[in-house]
Amino acid sequence: MAKVIITMKIMPESPETSLKGLKGQIKEKVNSFTGNGEMKFKEDPIGFGLVALNVIFVMDEKGESTDKLEEDLKDIDGVGSVEVTDMRRALG
Repeated sequence: MAKVIITMKIMPESPETSLKGLKGQIKEKVNSFTGNGEMKFKEDPIGFGLVALNVIFVMDEKGESTDKLEEDLKDIDGVGSVEVTDMRRALG
């Protein structure tokens, strides 16, 4: 079964939001959705102290849509928005 690499951009509500705290909660939600721990975070400075989190993770191609995961991530306290910015099939 092929794997898909997904990148989601998660915007915190404000510059004061703890990125460390968000990362822990995001990791829990993504792990429960994908069933594996293959994940990486990248911080993307936006401006005026606001930093977006890009979470990159791997899931099975035959898995369900990411809509449910996006809704779960939006429910985390401190998350302003969630957007899938990239989705591609992994080769090999």
